[in-house]
Amino acid sequence: MSRAAVRTACPYCGVGCGVAGRPEGRALEVAGDAAHPSNFGRLCSKGSALGATVGLEGRLLSPMIGRRAASWDEATALVARRFKETIARHGQDSVAFYVSGQLLTEDYYAANKLMKGFIGSGNIDTNSRLCMASAVVAHKQAFGADLVPGCYEDLDLADLVVFSGHNAAWTHPVLFRRMEQARTRGQRHVVIDPRRTDTAEVADLHLALAPQRDVRLWNGLLAELDRRGALDSAYIAAHVAGFAEVKAALSADDQSPAAVAADCGVPLADLQQFFDWFAQTPRTVSLFSMGANQSAQGVAKGLAILNVHLATGRIGKPGACPFSITGQPNAMGGRETGGMATTLAGHMDFDDVSRARVARFWGAQNVAPRPGLKAIDMFDAIADGKIKALWVMATNPAVSLPNADKVRAALAACPFVVVSDCMAQTDTMDFAHVKLPALAWGEKDGTVTNSERRISRQRRLFDPPGEARADWRIIADVASAMGWREAFDWRSPAQVFREWARLTNYENQGRMLALGPLAGLTPQAYEALEPVQWPVTAAGGTARLFEDGVFQTADGRARMVVTEARGPAQATDRSFPLALNTGRVRDHWHTLTRTGLAPDLCRHTPEPYVEMHPADAERLGVIDRALVRVQTMQGEAVTLTKLTDRQRQGSIFMPMHWTQAFAPSGRANPLVAAAVDPKSGQPEFKHTPARVRPYRETWRGFFIARAGWSPPAGLDLVWRRIPQHGCQLHEFAGRGDETEREALRRALSKGARGEPMRFEDASAGSLREAYLAGEALDRVLFTATSGALPPRDWLAELFAKDALSALDRTALLIGRAPGRVVESAPLVCACRGVRADRIGAAIEAGAGSVDAVSEATGAGSSCGSCRPEIVWIIAQTQSKKVRHAA
Repeated sequence: MSRAAVRTACPYCGVGCGVAGRPEGRALEVAGDAAHPSNFGRLCSKGSALGATVGLEGRLLSPMIGRRAASWDEATALVARRFKETIARHGQDSVAFYVSGQLLTEDYYAANKLMKGFIGSGNIDTNSRLCMASAVVAHKQAFGADLVPGCYEDLDLADLVVFSGHNAAWTHPVLFRRMEQARTRGQRHVVIDPRRTDTAEVADLHLALAPQRDVRLWNGLLAELDRRGALDSAYIAAHVAGFAEVKAALSADDQSPAAVAADCGVPLADLQQFFDWFAQTPRTVSLFSMGANQSAQGVAKGLAILNVHLATGRIGKPGACPFSITGQPNAMGGRETGGMATTLAGHMDFDDVSRARVARFWGAQNVAPRPGLKAIDMFDAIADGKIKALWVMATNPAVSLPNADKVRAALAACPFVVVSDCMAQTDTMDFAHVKLPALAWGEKDGTVTNSERRISRQRRLFDPPGEARADWRIIADVASAMGWREAFDWRSPAQVFREWARLTNYENQGRMLALGPLAGLTPQAYEALEPVQWPVTAAGGTARLFEDGVFQTADGRARMVVTEARGPAQATDRSFPLALNTGRVRDHWHTLTRTGLAPDLCRHTPEPYVEMHPADAERLGVIDRALVRVQTMQGEAVTLTKLTDRQRQGSIFMPMHWTQAFAPSGRANPLVAAAVDPKSGQPEFKHTPARVRPYRETWRGFFIARAGWSPPAGLDLVWRRIPQHGCQLHEFAGRGDETEREALRRALSKGARGEPMRFEDASAGSLREAYLAGEALDRVLFTATSGALPPRDWLAELFAKDALSALDRTALLIGRAPGRVVESAPLVCACRGVRADRIGAAIEAGAGSVDAVSEATGAGSSCGSCRPEIVWIIAQTQSKKVRHAA
């Protein structure tokens, strides 16, 4: 009999959905938590597939020193000794921690306390630097602290939602479903994005902005609202400083709608429509995310949005606020506890008063005197030899940072690298001198804070496997071994949380981040903690900030800040005429260490690609679904093309997820320039000058086996691995001759038993080869120099059979599935396994709406992440009908 459902929180995006998990052994049945106020029972495709990611495949289950297993005592003592020796010889700033929004708040607090409180350096930064740092700085400049004013209820109440660089349909699908429901009562959506994303596809208005013109657009909106008399002069007079300076700065440029439209590259009529709707709609929420933050002018973009909301008084009111949406499940918890190099814990800075306060609370004599190095600067310092010992926790910077090959070189040269992670192999783990096994989601126990400041419990579903330990405990053990046992003598996450909550209220005279009533939680109350939004008072949580118009500044007024409209940090030119933009896909997460374990999540976007406009492709001699070389000043990738008019001309898009283990030639971030916002240090992932050329392979092929595989060194191949149920699909392409193909064939046949079934057609350059293990299929290789390769799905299905029939064996050599039509259309609905051809057939049969398609096929009836794509398919099908009728 299975255990009762455990209420926990999802480990993916910043929505912070509640999950009800029912474990049975290491298996897990997952449903949404209907009582959780962030999602009310809904889950996206990633959350719905959590049960496929909790096995022990690929896990790190014991400490490793070099290539050998070690005890925790030995590994902990070595880490402590090497850090102490490095500090003694080179100073406290010669060591660093690089941490992650995948950590729980308790983990973040422990790491920050050790580095900033006792080691005495500010050199702890988080991968949230890549996501949210610009929003943090904008909040601090405007509000006095990193304070997100709104809540999810505002998304239900708003009459206008503006998505600024935010593809919510893919990145925050559960929130998008809430807003989709609000549209039935008339809520309008405006999307500001160079790409026609799924969010833009179903919006009322899409402003396909020229790259990095966001500040110009929002400044133009503010000037237009002022010209129309649509500002809230009473609110400005009572609650805002800096308006006169901002107005004067705007007047220095031509702010006419025509000039703004021309500079932004959008039709004047569309711009005026946006201005009209914004002016006429008091209940407006402006959602901004990576498209705004990941820029060398990310802070200015955030401030320009905040300026408009402050000048119109649309803040602190139901259905009206600027709303920064976080990317990771605990990016907010990291920002609160000082996970960024630029702040102390509890939203305190490095001023003398705050440092002294934190020192008193921690009993620390060596609190960091200044901010530490931000992520890009930190890895530059490692490359320069200034940082000599690095501890990476729960993140994969060898993949995720810009100019990633330079990061890899820095890690390779660093004298001492520690990585604590749940997975045995990641691109970053390959550089570790010491590997520490951490708990994964489902084993962790603690808290996370979502985008609306809501603290939720992430509860344990499984017992810790092997010797894996909680991150906070790993950190505390190292701190104790370094000589600070008393300060880190915690025995449970509840103790860590209570200390953190006490710090937020310690000598708190005006800091809004306050968890006072939670500081006295008993272990039982901590275990039963219900989701609650900070600030937490005796009356409970707080939904909205600034309802009284009082901000966390010396005079209580918000600050409007002059923002200058500038172009991209690096302009395109004749050598690199295209602008590379990177981002996420719908069903994958970060660097595939979790979603790569779930074959269903690999089906919608099975491999890396570059998206480009057909006009750009025609000029460059590039065709759809062909391999191309994408080059920048930093590096080169080889990947498939997707030609679509949803991509703005002159720009290209690549997803950032693929790694050395899945597609070494398709990694996007080695191409990205490390240009950063000078205030926030956040990299500009959205605009790197690039060029695209055909790859011109001489042969292609695929290999399917029960386990993942990578080609031996010395073969110049493009390859990628795509997880399937029961096997792994590997796609290959090369530019060599028959010698190259034969070398690959020999490598793939190593370890195979018996003679292969083999078919070869020299005239077509075609080879089909299959090996059996007993009566079951063990591995299969198909290659060809011309013509199409057969569909892979039916071949992958054969690996589920205990024994192949005679018909199956014949089909292997013929290269066709026996007796049925193979589905090869793109997958649309990951939850129900519905492909585009079935959806198209339903539309042809009369299904003219998403709900009708859902009724006919099941697509879109589960998590709903695919519903915008279904809208696009309906529109495309209907457009074709109109063209044919004409």
